[in-house]
Amino acid sequence: PPRPMQVISALQSKHHYGEEEACSICDKVQAKLLKECHDPVKMCITDLRISHWEEAIQETIGGEANRDLAAECYYLWKTTRLQHLTLAEDTRAMLTELRKGLRLLLLTNGDRQTQREKIEACACQPYFDAVVVGGEQKEEKPAPSIFHYCCDLLGVQPAECVMVGDSLDTDIQGGLNAGLKATVWLNKAMTVPVDTAPVPHYIISSVLDLPAVLQKMEHSINAKLGTDQMASSNE
Repeated sequence: PPRPMQVISALQSKHHYGEEEACSICDKVQAKLLKECHDPVKMCITDLRISHWEEAIQETIGGEANRDLAAECYYLWKTTRLQHLTLAEDTRAMLTELRKGLRLLLLTNGDRQTQREKIEACACQPYFDAVVVGGEQKEEKPAPSIFHYCCDLLGVQPAECVMVGDSLDTDIQGGLNAGLKATVWLNKAMTVPVDTAPVPHYIISSVLDLPAVLQKMEHSINAKLGTDQMASSNE
């Protein structure tokens, strides 16, 4: 993700840090977010994330821990981060088109509050039949239980579902664990790890390639389906 410029400029202009220090603090926070382990029973996400900023500032600048500055950075980061969350026009068009013939569900791991805020910020709810947040369930991806819960919500069997996601560990492994019909890995970098494990059924470099992949799946099982569809359209 791009660096949070509002935080960097606040650290420079208001708190007189150099540009290099400000960038370093933000990069350290980003690294902490990627490794984050959040237990909602022990600590609320806000406190945890203020701590990320507090540690990053201390690791960069040294001296006493500065909780107030950390909190200021966190709230600024949080409000401006959500401003950039939008669903691209072509993605919205694709979802609208797909939904004419398919049921769509958005499944995300993560803290309840954080993910619901993101979902609201990018206004993506109208494009899906249901939204499931891992932090609200007993288990998160890649546990089969959350996928089966999603199937039940949509009233379908796992063998009728396709999982699309950018994480091999949670999305693709989860889809395989749950016995879904297929998994589609969104690999924007298109650099394939030497030993891709788990192995997705399909790989796409842009989410906009999804309709073509779904069509390919249709064709591969169409021998039986074709006759069913003809029968139903003749009725």
